[in-house]
Amino acid sequence: MRMDARQLAAFLAVVEHGTVTSAAVAVHVSQPALSQTIRLLERELGVALFHRIGRRLVLTPAGEALVGPARQVARDLDVARRAVTAVSAIAAGTLDLVLLPTLAVEPAAALVGRFRVDHPGVRVRLLDAEGTDDAVQRVVDGRAELVLADVEQADGLVVHRLGRQSYRAVFPPGGAPSARRIPVARLAGLPMVTTPPGTSTRRIVERAHELAGITPVIAVETATRDALVPLVLAGAGVTLLPSPLAAAAAKDGAEVRALVPALTRSVTLAHRDAVLSPAARAFVDLAVG
Repeated sequence: MRMDARQLAAFLAVVEHGTVTSAAVAVHVSQPALSQTIRLLERELGVALFHRIGRRLVLTPAGEALVGPARQVARDLDVARRAVTAVSAIAAGTLDLVLLPTLAVEPAAALVGRFRVDHPGVRVRLLDAEGTDDAVQRVVDGRAELVLADVEQADGLVVHRLGRQSYRAVFPPGGAPSARRIPVARLAGLPMVTTPPGTSTRRIVERAHELAGITPVIAVETATRDALVPLVLAGAGVTLLPSPLAAAAAKDGAEVRALVPALTRSVTLAHRDAVLSPAARAFVDLAVG
């Protein structure tokens, strides 16, 4: 078996673009040359990587198994190239950071802003994840280099703890208890506005109710996180948000209450236990320094 980087790049191009024609345009080779590369890779592996359905190519189970390792090889090669070409200044390149959407305001915005001031030639791509498991998987399979989430521990990852983030209960205007701090048990029976199961916001809602030994009443479930505050303001129910987002909601008219006991989560920056690109190393140093 003699797989090489060129073959894996061709394979990933077809995975991303769906057809040999589109993939060939993207990687700047002829369609026959790309088709031949894929056929050679399949011959060397001894399995079909794609089902041919009309003009489209659909991954076989063997192809699905190859996607993650191929992405990681591509990323490792990219890291190696950038490590060789980068001397002291980080003048160009792209940094892929996957994060929980509820961390986009704090601390991601400040960190990315400081990083861009120091390295204006580097493009930063922020990738939303559905939850911590999804975020971690994107780093493990090579789709991103860094993950900003609430990672407790994961095999093969290096985890840097940046601090903790507290949550607040966000009520519709005129709908909150008079006390500024309320027991978690006061959430009992309240209609909750939250995101689908498995997301970070939903896990916080479930954990709050577990602390109080009660079952949450899910009134509205939305995959659009930007809709949470407007729904609360419209009277649809109550939600739980990180303090920075809750403070922004308060400016729009929502009523915000602290919870007792305090509801917090760990904020971490993690990456594979491997050599980082110069840009990623600089970002980690900035975040934990």
